[in-house]
Amino acid sequence: MAKYDYDFKKSVVEAYRRGEGGYVALARRYGIPAVSTVHKWVKIVEKLGFDALNRRKNKQTYSSQFKQDVIHYYLTSGDSYLDVALNYGLPSGNLLQHWHQLFQREGIEGFLPKLKGRPSMTKKKKKQTPKKPLTREQELERENELLRAELAFIKKLRALGMNIPNRLKNEMHESSTNSEKSSD
Repeated sequence: MAKYDYDFKKSVVEAYRRGEGGYVALARRYGIPAVSTVHKWVKIVEKLGFDALNRRKNKQTYSSQFKQDVIHYYLTSGDSYLDVALNYGLPSGNLLQHWHQLFQREGIEGFLPKLKGRPSMTKKKKKQTPKKPLTREQELERENELLRAELAFIKKLRALGMNIPNRLKNEMHESSTNSEKSSD
């Protein structure tokens, strides 16, 4: 909520226009701690009218080109933040001051739109490393590991008194026949 409402600001500016006092006297009479506040309200009304004293309901966005133009004008004209803001219809000199500081820190890139919020959850593609062909020795080691695992499984089944599947019986028979042939 605003510190001062529209009617209060309007009454202070109207008192100034009627000649009831200067900035300092009106600031004291109305209990405004900063004299510059009264001065700012009077300037705003002189330049843009009483409607400019109303707070804006929605936040206005400005293009990066507009910001560059305003900053360029500010740097070349020598006017105050408030005067330049009023010339361009900005709500306050503070906005221009913020842009100026941003320009000093980051340059023109500071005016470019930035992404806001959390990044979307995109699925990361796993890098598939091409499998290198195994050497003959590695292939034999791999086959040996598989056969040991299969043999351990069959021994467990026998120990538990379970039936050994026909597929495994056939493979056992073939492997024992092959081993006898290869040993000859």
